[in-house]
Amino acid sequence: MIIKLANAKVYDPVHGASGDVRDLYIRDGRLIATPGPDERIDTTHDLSGCIVMAGAIDIHTHIGGGKVNLGRLLLGEDHRHDMAARTALKRSGGGLATPSTFTAGYRYAEMGYTACFEPAMMLANARQTHLEMADTPMVDKGAYVLLGNDDFLLQLMAKGADPRVIRDYVAWTLHSAQALAVKVVNPGGINAFKFNQRRLDLDEPNAHYGVTPRQILHTLSRALVELGVPHPLHVHGCNLGVPGNIETTLATIAGAEGLPMHLTHVQFHSYGTEGDRRFSSGAARLAEAVNANPNISVDVGQILFGQTLTISGDTMRQYAGCDHAHPKKWALMDIECDAGCGAVPFRYRDKSFVNALQWAIGLEIFLQVDDPWRIFLTTDHPNGAPFTSYPHLIRLLMDRNYRNEALSLINPEAAAYSNLASIDREYSLDEIAIMTRAAPARSLGLHDRGHLGPGAAADITVYREQGNPEAMFGRPALVFKDGQLIVRDGEIVQVVHGSTHVVRPEFDPGIERDLSDWYQRYASYAMENIRVTDEEIEDEGRGGIHVQACRDGEAT
Repeated sequence: MIIKLANAKVYDPVHGASGDVRDLYIRDGRLIATPGPDERIDTTHDLSGCIVMAGAIDIHTHIGGGKVNLGRLLLGEDHRHDMAARTALKRSGGGLATPSTFTAGYRYAEMGYTACFEPAMMLANARQTHLEMADTPMVDKGAYVLLGNDDFLLQLMAKGADPRVIRDYVAWTLHSAQALAVKVVNPGGINAFKFNQRRLDLDEPNAHYGVTPRQILHTLSRALVELGVPHPLHVHGCNLGVPGNIETTLATIAGAEGLPMHLTHVQFHSYGTEGDRRFSSGAARLAEAVNANPNISVDVGQILFGQTLTISGDTMRQYAGCDHAHPKKWALMDIECDAGCGAVPFRYRDKSFVNALQWAIGLEIFLQVDDPWRIFLTTDHPNGAPFTSYPHLIRLLMDRNYRNEALSLINPEAAAYSNLASIDREYSLDEIAIMTRAAPARSLGLHDRGHLGPGAAADITVYREQGNPEAMFGRPALVFKDGQLIVRDGEIVQVVHGSTHVVRPEFDPGIERDLSDWYQRYASYAMENIRVTDEEIEDEGRGGIHVQACRDGEAT
């Protein structure tokens, strides 16, 4: 079956297409250059007046796992106030900050997204995370497994283990958790919290193991480079949300020593202490450092005003923020020898000096980092705002007049502390296509996603061209997933299940001898029970598994 997308105005940065009008062809879920001489076109869509991009990719969104369910339980009113009934196609469900699995998949697809990645999967909770991702329809997914606060790694580091042993452990963890990448949250800090430390700076030793966050970051970054894992270490750094933490963030960038590193939700890590309030923007300094260090990529974690829920593995910082909960309830969990998590509801207010300046800091970062290939569009869903606010965020980036109008409505003292009004930059459609499609795919090693070249998966989003970017990106005309039409005029027309993306670097299985002994001694479950099998992920036909190659190989 051949599908023709005629007269498409294509934005495909990977192949240099910037509004070029051309025809696209789909066969068996893949894009092809042209049909063969004996092939007939079965369906044609005339896309005159439409903009066409690859399906959008969210590199950092909390959609599955223990902390997400903890948030759903804690914020039941989020579902009561936003509930959709079952239809002929869609299951019932709701929630803005804490959407159900089905609702998350539907709403992502309805915005033109075809892949979403859970950034904080604990090994002990990997099975539940995969069950929830399998339950999320419409989109491809994958998860980053958490390391850097697990006792086994910290024990290895404390006794000066051979880097090859640590590398084998990292690879074993990626296999066992069926993960695509590795994430570290407050390196060593969650573990230190269990020993009653209430802060841990970059060069401050963990009270029990004696290792520092800097050592953890360097050890894990080096291991991933040696294993050839495509995505750099995904770093939630020290001192999240603390005034003055820009110094820690800059030291973290310098401490990478040229190794690839991805700093996540950097808006929460870009605060200075200037001014009477002792809270100021460090966005310009962060952008300068990112611009000067091509080994560094970032996502922003933009906050937008309204009610949301903060959920994080950073138990230390979630505990510090519980007094600011809105409504006044919160929950923290400790996960044996692995890590922890916390859920704290929060409402961002435009008249609050701190919240308003946080909003401005995020936009300053977006507009001052020069290379769109190294900065990705996120709200750290739901921590900064629900992912459904992406079209609004895109308009703030593309429309300076609209942005300045919004700036005029926030806390005036915060507006005066920001240099946002002096920034003329407006994002182009090419830059939006890079930061929401091409760049995330490249960073994650998804060679057949994020572009519209021959052989790519036919994940395609079609927008009706119009002057208001928020309206355009909020309601696609058509969305194709693996060549199947799934959305028309912003509404689901077919329910499908995407694939799960993983990496499987090689490792010496001898590491399992030490691990088996460790699990017997310290854990409440056996090592053999921790592994997530292919059959569990693929059960009931809910999508297959894509093994993304390490280094320069091809995915299978």
